[in-house]
Amino acid sequence: MDTGLLLYFVSLVAYAGIFSVLALGLNVQWGFTGLFNAGIAGFFAVGAYTSAILTTDPTPARVGGFGLPVPLGWLAAMVTAGLIAWAIGRICLKLRSDYLAIGTIGIAEIIRLVLKNEGWLTNGTRGINGLPRPFDSFSPEVSQIAFMLLVIGVVAVIYIALELQINAPWGRMMRAIREREVAAAAMGKDVAKRRLEAFILGAVIMGLGGAMQAHYTKFIGPESSDPMIATFLVWVMLILGGSGNNRGAILGAVVVWTIWSTTEIFTQRLPTELAVKAAYIRVFLIGLLLQFVLILRPEGILPEPDRKTGKSVLAAGAAPPGDPGKP
Repeated sequence: MDTGLLLYFVSLVAYAGIFSVLALGLNVQWGFTGLFNAGIAGFFAVGAYTSAILTTDPTPARVGGFGLPVPLGWLAAMVTAGLIAWAIGRICLKLRSDYLAIGTIGIAEIIRLVLKNEGWLTNGTRGINGLPRPFDSFSPEVSQIAFMLLVIGVVAVIYIALELQINAPWGRMMRAIREREVAAAAMGKDVAKRRLEAFILGAVIMGLGGAMQAHYTKFIGPESSDPMIATFLVWVMLILGGSGNNRGAILGAVVVWTIWSTTEIFTQRLPTELAVKAAYIRVFLIGLLLQFVLILRPEGILPEPDRKTGKSVLAAGAAPPGDPGKP
């Protein structure tokens, strides 16, 4: 196989894996608990910048640069994202549906603008470069392949852990809260506490995804956490793949990112004046694909399975994730 083609495939798989992590985090919040989080980009940025500040070399341009190992940076990214999610959740989780979405997207923009303008902390619009990438001591080809395998391993660990958790009593309680919050509260469940737990868990996973992306590109800047990519695209991945199904979240990430990435190759080969216009075609294609899926399979490519029968939730007559109005 040609080296350029091999590296492109490796990059494609690595990015699809990173977005799978983000989609799995959103699936915990929306797919299993019905929390409409439109601020994914905020947790993505927090995780990325936290790891970048802790793992890069010292510099007089900004605070940080502690040169810590990458695993510690990723762990700190998860902890920081979880702490911020706790603070946001204490305020915003009293809101419902679209009001929660407005609240979370507003806070995410606040986080993004703070990171963009506080140069003493994040180097402002210039961002932070020179992040260490795991396996950088190897040749470039081997380094990227090893990182791709690491990403696949992380996705597998998160998938297995979430499957165990969702099939445990905690997961059944989350689905009960999603479907019938009042009934769950009447049975003595602490609904507010459980919703906060799901919100924090999803944010922790998103923070890890942000840290992984930053170390893969060796750079993090304000444009890296663009809501178009880090929020909208992740929502499309989950809806298309199948909300409430972890395998669907991963499949959606792979399909959408493959389309997003391959169309970029063709637009870059066009003349400059056409390439700028053609870039919007990528958004159109993703939207068109989503419309077809919503019309033909509103529950997604891989619908949420009924935990007893193994059939899709909609086929079994239950309400789709986040729709408490149906029996």
